[in-house]
Amino acid sequence: MIPHDYHLHSSFSCDCQAPMADMCRAAIALGIPEIGFTEHYDLHAGESDNCRDAFRLEAWSAELERCQAEFAGRLILRAGVELGEPHLFAAEAQALLARYPFDYALGSLHWVGSASIFDLTYFQEHSAADAFHLYFEELEHVTRAGGFDILSHLDVPTRAAFAVYGRYDPAEHEDYIRPVLRNCVERGLALDINTASLRRRAEVLNPGLEILRWYVELGGERITLGSDAHRPSQVGGYLETALATARAAGLKHLTFYERRQPRLAPLPEP
Repeated sequence: MIPHDYHLHSSFSCDCQAPMADMCRAAIALGIPEIGFTEHYDLHAGESDNCRDAFRLEAWSAELERCQAEFAGRLILRAGVELGEPHLFAAEAQALLARYPFDYALGSLHWVGSASIFDLTYFQEHSAADAFHLYFEELEHVTRAGGFDILSHLDVPTRAAFAVYGRYDPAEHEDYIRPVLRNCVERGLALDINTASLRRRAEVLNPGLEILRWYVELGGERITLGSDAHRPSQVGGYLETALATARAAGLKHLTFYERRQPRLAPLPEP
């Protein structure tokens, strides 16, 4: 059984057209008992006009509450949000979180300075070492600042980078990744084991087995599962792989959230 899918988008995200109810029905069809919607809250100047500051809290929360009522008894719906660059927009992020009883907040890094880590140009203009090291250095700032509950897709640059470099070995960036993990452990941040890159050319988990083992070695134990689905067919995708990888890394628990309070539960048996 897949216990939850905590990284989902709906038509309230600028890059998704799927109605929230359709995503809920997909989860129910798969037997997933709990999901969380994490629409993008992006303020970076580099975002497109239709994405920057596009999150409509009132309309989103009304639809979330409507779906909670419609699917009551069949599905637990959590209120999440994906905060882009929360270290750069801390005041705005905290103001948003104060306006609604969110269950959890993801912290995401999609930009390194003025460069998008989804733009091939960023990788074409840097060596693999420089591109990833600049990203992880910025991610260390994100996790040091905190203000959220779950670090989203830790090494997400692999989605685009693989098309340029053709490979990715986290061991080559270990000295830059470990400080990020250490911050997560010290601040009680969970790791989103994100499966979206398994749907892409890179075909990796973010983060994968090696990084999760480092996390355990440093004392980390909080993880969540996220398909990062933007359409119903992606809901729950590859989360069995995420669970198996978590077990292989030595993790023992899955983290659930309600009103931003974490609850650890044993990982389900295979």
